[in-house]
Amino acid sequence: MEDSYSVDFIKYLINLYMENINYPAVLFLMTLESTFIPVPSELVVPPAAWKAAQGDLNIFLVVLFSTIGCVLGALINYFLAKTLGRKIIYSLVDTKIAHMMFINRHSMEKSEKFFIKYGKSSTFIGRLVPGVRHLISIPAGISLMNLRDFILYTFIGSAIWNGILAALGYFLYTQQELLKQYYRDITIAVLILFVVFLIYLVTKIFNNKNNSPEDEGAL
Repeated sequence: MEDSYSVDFIKYLINLYMENINYPAVLFLMTLESTFIPVPSELVVPPAAWKAAQGDLNIFLVVLFSTIGCVLGALINYFLAKTLGRKIIYSLVDTKIAHMMFINRHSMEKSEKFFIKYGKSSTFIGRLVPGVRHLISIPAGISLMNLRDFILYTFIGSAIWNGILAALGYFLYTQQELLKQYYRDITIAVLILFVVFLIYLVTKIFNNKNNSPEDEGAL
């Protein structure tokens, strides 16, 4: 019964988003996506591109507004990190609130190591890497990366990622006959992915709760 309510609620949210999707909504959600709030870009851009394929939106403006949103969200992280500094940032990622947003010391260290390895270009490459994309702006802020370079690399990387997602959503709309033909297989695949995602979330929450304090000061 609870599963049925969960599915109905998810359908409700999807329908609500699809009915009210516009450029400000894309901008807002993608701004959140690039901060600490876990809003998957895969659930924002493709549906907007789907609407663009119907003629309700412009595909290029979808990519533009989603990319601007990414830059705005990244700037929030950048200035927070620049203002607070590394010590305070790492104390914050150990809090329960951060763990609720699926941010922990391991993910933060992963992003910082990525930035150290690739330098300022990591803010471009990192936008294409899951698990790093929304946190890479933090080590950039901590290291006081040049703001102009940060915006440029973030914009380009985000535009490429959003362009890929938009192309996917647009393609799915134009291939509706193919979707109907394989509807059952696609539905099963989506359900499997959803279950896997739920297992992933539960695992992350469990690992965060059992996160050992002895990892502190690893870097």
